[in-house]
Amino acid sequence: MSTIPRLFVMSDLVKGAPLALTSEQANYLFRVLRVEVGDSVRVFNGRHGEWAARVSEVMRSAGFLTVEKQIREQAKVSDLELLFAPLKKTRTDFVVEKATELGVSIIRPVLTQRTQTKVVRTDRLQKIAAEAAEQTERLDTPHVEQVEHLLERLGKWDGTRRLIFCDEEGDQARADSGDDTASRPLSMADAIAKLEPGPAAILIGPEGGFTDDERNRLRSLEFCIPVSLGPRVLRAETAAIAALSVWQAICGDWRNTSKD
Repeated sequence: MSTIPRLFVMSDLVKGAPLALTSEQANYLFRVLRVEVGDSVRVFNGRHGEWAARVSEVMRSAGFLTVEKQIREQAKVSDLELLFAPLKKTRTDFVVEKATELGVSIIRPVLTQRTQTKVVRTDRLQKIAAEAAEQTERLDTPHVEQVEHLLERLGKWDGTRRLIFCDEEGDQARADSGDDTASRPLSMADAIAKLEPGPAAILIGPEGGFTDDERNRLRSLEFCIPVSLGPRVLRAETAAIAALSVWQAICGDWRNTSKD
């Protein structure tokens, strides 16, 4: 892994273009890392790949880079969303950071009947996602959507996107109803191994789980696949990491060890 500093920027990346640094980026480069004029920096914007740049001007709380050359082309982004019920502040931060590291393209905080935290600063979470992308060598950053109610999101769902519903009861309800194909909870690994390639989303519930009404609503949807994450009850943030890891191992880019 390169030791050259890496920054996410919003500007278009073109050879010779100047890049103005934000005050936070300038502080990070010039005060924390002690970068000086002429030093190299890597930059990416999620659209034009990764580029080599060089520090051209250092100021007290600002600075400029000059874009030099492309060093990695933009790679195709996996079409995987994460829906999760917001948790207490630092735990929500943790989920966003780890979801970014694990390749999620869109992060959707959703409110359920048992959601503990209903006020979420998505602008702050977007910043956390960008910082995580800088560290993890991603060429893009996931988009953090505004908070919305779960049932509202389900009402406008694109049915071509499979929803992997991580339910603490797995698929036992179908078994209880007499469905012979669901004689035991369906593990996530078994469920997604049978899926055709395509857009998908993973849903993680709040502490305390989903209510019966929410669970019944989810199970009634054709695009929804209820799965179990094993015999132990997991904390919400642990469940998110576990589910995303299983997805990447079976359907995602862990199957190919080459970098973007």
